[in-house]
Amino acid sequence: MSELPETIKKMLASDKGILAADASTPTMTKRFEKAAIESTEETRRQFRQLLVTTPDLEKYIGGIILFDETIRQRLDNGKTFFEHIVSRGILPGIKVDEGTEPFKGSENEKITKGLAGLAERLGQYVVMGAKFTKWRAVIKIGEEIPTQECIQANAEALAEYASKSQAKGLVPIPEPEVVMDGTHTIKRCEEVTIETLLAVFKSFKTQGVEPEGMILKTNMVLPGKESGQAVSAQEIAQATIRALRSSVPTQVPAIVFLSGGQEAKLATERLNEICKVADVPWELGFSFERALEGPAMEIWQGKAENVSGAQRALLHRAKMNSLARRGEYKKELENE
Repeated sequence: MSELPETIKKMLASDKGILAADASTPTMTKRFEKAAIESTEETRRQFRQLLVTTPDLEKYIGGIILFDETIRQRLDNGKTFFEHIVSRGILPGIKVDEGTEPFKGSENEKITKGLAGLAERLGQYVVMGAKFTKWRAVIKIGEEIPTQECIQANAEALAEYASKSQAKGLVPIPEPEVVMDGTHTIKRCEEVTIETLLAVFKSFKTQGVEPEGMILKTNMVLPGKESGQAVSAQEIAQATIRALRSSVPTQVPAIVFLSGGQEAKLATERLNEICKVADVPWELGFSFERALEGPAMEIWQGKAENVSGAQRALLHRAKMNSLARRGEYKKELENE
């Protein structure tokens, strides 16, 4: 446990963020199809190689979350992804959940899989060089959902995962995500976010998870994307901070936000407003996937001649989000 706070400090030092390069194969396939790229083991390797070899990435990114497929692959130069990331001064991490399945037979609610054999897998990841782990839970808002039962089941799974990670000397990044899908208002999202996080931290206490040795990855408080509700970045920041103050222990050293399908520049603008809020006990940061990688994927299109342009797009987004951590992002900087 004594090493975990130091790992967290190193990962988020100098306003750096965490790159989530851990999308599952089905998710990556959907992303690739949208960009007209064939999804194969090799094309996925090429794209993730593009990400981790981006020049100067270590200026703005302190940690990279990988998918199990990726840690078993090598770069063109023969190095493993873990070896290369470490050589850049970036900490490597690994997504350890195994996706979701219907909760108690309901298609409307999900429970995350992956606890079976987790301790053994964590031991293997430690040997490979992992420093932290991630586990995502999906909480959906809809008619009569989420149920308290589903929230509690996911909270208990997150706690068991986090406890096992800490026991292996790995920083857990639990990710209870209240997703954007739906017609709900921002007020309803705030209520569900508070309810979910309270359940998570209650389960953490029960299972002996040390809050000082973890990073919380959570959603911004947003209206459902089908709600039609227009809200400002300032309103989102206020609602998000209210939710966190109502539910997250002050001992947690850091909270990083997921982008959850938001447009890249919008996610940065909202992050900037959240990080401008004063007097919070946690370090605030970002752990984006699509809001960092999306522009790079659109430029790349699976073509070798587009790699450098895609890398410039990734580095730009990483820099913009690093500025947002300081509350210094401005829209005009997008034209740099």
